[in-house]
Amino acid sequence: MKRVAVIGFGFMGIVHSQNILKCEGLELAAIIDKDVDSVAKKINDPVGNFSTGDLDVESIRKIPVYSSLESGLEKEKLDAVHICVHTDLHYSMVKEALNQGLHVLVEKPFVLDISEGEELIRLAKEKNRILMVAHVVRFMSPYKRLLEIMESGKYGKLKFLSLSRVSGVPVWGEWIEKQKDFGSSGGALFDLVIHDIDFAAFALGEKPEKIESTILPGKLSKYDYLNATWHYPAKQLTVKIEGGNIFHANYPFCAGYAAVFEKATVSFSTNDSENIHIDNDTERVSIPANELGDGYFNEIALFAESLESGVLYEKYSAESALETVRLCYEHV
Repeated sequence: MKRVAVIGFGFMGIVHSQNILKCEGLELAAIIDKDVDSVAKKINDPVGNFSTGDLDVESIRKIPVYSSLESGLEKEKLDAVHICVHTDLHYSMVKEALNQGLHVLVEKPFVLDISEGEELIRLAKEKNRILMVAHVVRFMSPYKRLLEIMESGKYGKLKFLSLSRVSGVPVWGEWIEKQKDFGSSGGALFDLVIHDIDFAAFALGEKPEKIESTILPGKLSKYDYLNATWHYPAKQLTVKIEGGNIFHANYPFCAGYAAVFEKATVSFSTNDSENIHIDNDTERVSIPANELGDGYFNEIALFAESLESGVLYEKYSAESALETVRLCYEHV
């Protein structure tokens, strides 16, 4: 069993904690949050933009809580940490953890400063530690199914891919109090739409030859809405990515995709989260989408596997996550 701690017990910290409890090979040894007294309240009253599922409250309550990684390490033997703090703290927390000899799974976006990301990647290599960034959409069942269809060639070549992800402006979470000139998480571009930018790059395996984009400011940053078109003329492929949180707070979250192949269109939406639809010119076939939330467990299971083997697959590397950050900047 690898002993791990979750650093930052907000919404994502809760999600990571409950999935660690489900993951064979991992033991949730500690919760680390600077506001120790708030942890009990957050266990009983989690907030976020979607359900965290069934939280094992009794098990979580038994986990010791510390105010800092340093104080946690004085009491607990740890192998790894899951870093779920605000983006502007990722660099310092990842660096501290690596220097303590710990493996790291850090929430996306990896960092906003490219040079900081490069430094952390070098440090992880020097320390011979696993450094992984949690780009969860790569691991979500409906998106994994799309990858399988693309790779199989069952419906011919991919001609057009549309990805979308929108929500109302968030009015939950402590991070909203920490906005800077473009938000502590980089605004919707780096916090929300990055999911689809990352998935498109991950699925296609290469950057577009040309990007056309429109960006609008919102209440939280200069980058709260994106409408982008990626061009792959050599492949005769076009990708459209749209998303943001410029909408009023009560506007519901919605994400999905539509992939147009030569022989069929494959689509998914969180508005019909149980199904993936496959349409040709005469009929519609629906297949199970399975659970979106399983992406969190799947990524943590891969991290656990990597801790055991000492190897993280290259396509899930921190370098790939930093390349996604670079790609986000190409839209600005």
